Amino acid sequence: MADERPNPDALLAKIKAEARQHARGKLKVFFGAAPGVGKTYTMLEEARRQAEQGRDVVIGYAEPHIRPDTEMLLLGLEILPYKIVEYKGTELKEFDLDAALARKPFIICIDELAHSNAPGLRHAKRYQDVQELLDAGIDVFTTLNVQHLESVNDVVERTSGIKVRETLPDWVLEQAEEVQLIDISPEKLLERIAEGKIYRQHSVDYLTRQFFNRGNLSALRELSLRRMTDRVDAQMEDFRRHNASDEVWPASDRIMVCVGPSPFSARLVRAARRMATAFKAEWIAVFVDQPGADKLSTAARQRVFETLRLAEQLGGEQTTLAQDRPAQAILAFARSRNVTRIIVGTPLRQQHRWRAWLKRSLVDELIRHAGPVDIYVIRDVAEPSPSPDRPDPRSVHLAGYGWAGAATLAIALLGIGLYHGLHLSDTNVLMIYLLGVLAVALRLGRGPAVLASMLSVGLFDFTVVPPYYSFAVSDTQYFITLAVMLITALTITTMADRLQRQSRAAHQRERQTAFLLAFSRELVLARESKTLLAVGVRHISEMFACHTVILLAATDRTLAIAAGDWPTPPDPKDLGVAQWVLEDNQPAGKTTATLPSARGLFIPLRLGQNVTGVVGLTGDSMEQFADPERTALLETFANQLAMALERIRLADEAHRAWERTETELIRNTLFSGVSHDFRTPLAVITGAATSLLDGGSTLSPSDRQDLLQTIATEADQMERLIENLLEMTRLESGGLAIKREWYPLQDILVSALQRLSRRVKTRTVNVSIPQDLPLLHVDGVLLEQVLVNLIDNALNYSPSDSPIDIKAHTQDQHVRIEVADRGPGLPPGDPEPLFEKFTRGPAAGNRRGIGLGLAICRSIVKLHSGTIRAEKRSEGGTVFIIRLPAQSQPTPPVRTEPGVVPDSV
Repeated sequence: MADERPNPDALLAKIKAEARQHARGKLKVFFGAAPGVGKTYTMLEEARRQAEQGRDVVIGYAEPHIRPDTEMLLLGLEILPYKIVEYKGTELKEFDLDAALARKPFIICIDELAHSNAPGLRHAKRYQDVQELLDAGIDVFTTLNVQHLESVNDVVERTSGIKVRETLPDWVLEQAEEVQLIDISPEKLLERIAEGKIYRQHSVDYLTRQFFNRGNLSALRELSLRRMTDRVDAQMEDFRRHNASDEVWPASDRIMVCVGPSPFSARLVRAARRMATAFKAEWIAVFVDQPGADKLSTAARQRVFETLRLAEQLGGEQTTLAQDRPAQAILAFARSRNVTRIIVGTPLRQQHRWRAWLKRSLVDELIRHAGPVDIYVIRDVAEPSPSPDRPDPRSVHLAGYGWAGAATLAIALLGIGLYHGLHLSDTNVLMIYLLGVLAVALRLGRGPAVLASMLSVGLFDFTVVPPYYSFAVSDTQYFITLAVMLITALTITTMADRLQRQSRAAHQRERQTAFLLAFSRELVLARESKTLLAVGVRHISEMFACHTVILLAATDRTLAIAAGDWPTPPDPKDLGVAQWVLEDNQPAGKTTATLPSARGLFIPLRLGQNVTGVVGLTGDSMEQFADPERTALLETFANQLAMALERIRLADEAHRAWERTETELIRNTLFSGVSHDFRTPLAVITGAATSLLDGGSTLSPSDRQDLLQTIATEADQMERLIENLLEMTRLESGGLAIKREWYPLQDILVSALQRLSRRVKTRTVNVSIPQDLPLLHVDGVLLEQVLVNLIDNALNYSPSDSPIDIKAHTQDQHVRIEVADRGPGLPPGDPEPLFEKFTRGPAAGNRRGIGLGLAICRSIVKLHSGTIRAEKRSEGGTVFIIRLPAQSQPTPPVRTEPGVVPDSV
């Protein structure tokens, strides 16, 4: 008897889901085919009924263009204020999610579930607001039109010619506890539109021509009705699943046809297709793969494979069930899929009466246990259960029968010795005979075991049953013993043979599953197409013991070899077969009915209905693909490979799109920053130069000096900007080679301060560098640029009356350089992003700059195997810390007289 206990994992998942659902709010959707059918009106009517029953009801959002008769229903209900959002100079009225969460009513009504929120709100779509309300335990009433469902968006566009922009995922509707269809006829809706009850009168003619015409409304109504039908069907299936009901509910027809190796199974499939068309029902073709199915001939297995393929081509679903008892498997599957009609065929020849008495036919078993499922029997068709063909006589191994006879004879000799010599009881001798039959069945198979059973009964009678060494039986009770012995031996033979076949089938499935699992794992880990193709070639070659080649289609649909291990490359004939496979989306080549003289077998790399390439196989073991199971396994490998290649392609496209976006962002940032930072100093320089030219001798010497100073300062600013741009370009291109020499840090710092002399002359710069600081083996020009950028940054981001502190000392075999200011400090969070290109701190304000200075500093310091970071100062401000390796000093040190750096500049 089958184990009907519920699955504990499924039961636990059900309990958890129910607990989550109980804590969550309930969603009710008022669903319609088009605007104006009365969704909002019905929703508000229901809201008023709930309020009259004492529930706390709030109107969260109602469309501003609400109709007068609908507006009357709002009277007396609490309405949350709109959230006003400024967008492109316009005030938009939006649903206030925070106010609703703070108010937390029992029920809240929100119109237009598919609405897109204004930029700046917490969620992009209104249905996301609704999800947050449901998570907070608030029940929600809302409205939705069918054209806003994502799954029917393209259908609506093809039908009406209008692209609906505001859509939501179908799961939002599917998770609703209740969906109420608000339905009126297209004629009634057009009548309401013509009366001006839905839209203003002046727009009626335009709307009825564009969208609200009879054809569009009828199509939308059909979509909404179908959607509700699907929902009711899904609810019924969900109820059956939650209540562990195995009974079939014939709410809608679903047809199943049972097929087998008979040549007439195709007739059953066609009959099922005609019946499904007549009943407008889904249909499934089922083949029961019994453990004995491996005895089917190659031709019989090919017929099964072709029959299932035919079912797919005719629009049905096909599946294979692995089960010892076909009738039980068919009925269990039918109940799980809520099948209402099963089609089977009667055998060409009826069973013998004695055989029918011992074992019912598949048709009889189905009729006996079908319950409410209707059974349709089509005559003159071979029985669809997979019965084995007669084996080829040449495949019978006579050696096995010889070994079976020899083994039985040896057991008989042993039995003579034990029974007549040691006087062992006849029962124990019988057990030894049965043990021998079991050993023969396990070792040699069913046929030799049947022979051993017959011989065992005869030899037991000959050697143990009186009179001895004669087939006569003196005591009639031994007839019962011999009959039971024969039945037991044959039963042991059957059971052992079934066990052997099941073990072989399980081992084969395990091996295939292990190969597919390893293949899938490596496909997931692969990040490049080249690696992916190599994985595909290796696994397919190992699984099928053959040589593999993978050909991918170019944009012009021509094939090119991408990877492979064929001994010799595919010749033009092979490529022609592969091209046919690519264009026709069908296997071809050896062991197929199409181009069977080809050197190899070619399978399409399918992705849905698209073919992206071809897999070709050749070798000495190609006959294996005459077995449809091996061909199906190969197609599984090919489909896995096709999906992985598509994943790599999509990832590459996404990366290229990201690079294009990033490049565009950098370009826009660069142009914006450069144009601003060039335009400002140029405007100042132009103004100062114009004043000098126009003013001439009328300007005082001090005014002239100020104007000249302004020109020089702005020119310096432009020079630093250009230097940073050129420096970053060289660093990004890898064309910057550092020229290391031994320098004292004091000399580099003096040069950096001199470059900023105009700016630092009004500031205090405190320098603290010990005289014994090790020399630095660096590129002096580049390190000077780092110090210039850091000091310039400190000058820009600190008050004009605050000092700049520069320190240096040795620490853990490194030279530590600090440049500190007393400005506003670092922004909250990780300061590392400040070192990215085109990044400026929040304190930058209107200060000039494009955010390249710190990025250049980090790149140069990295070139010197150093690090740079930013920290907050305890006394306020920011300190940038550089750590450079303190390398072994030259002997003797090659250094010039250091520049004199005062303690205070």
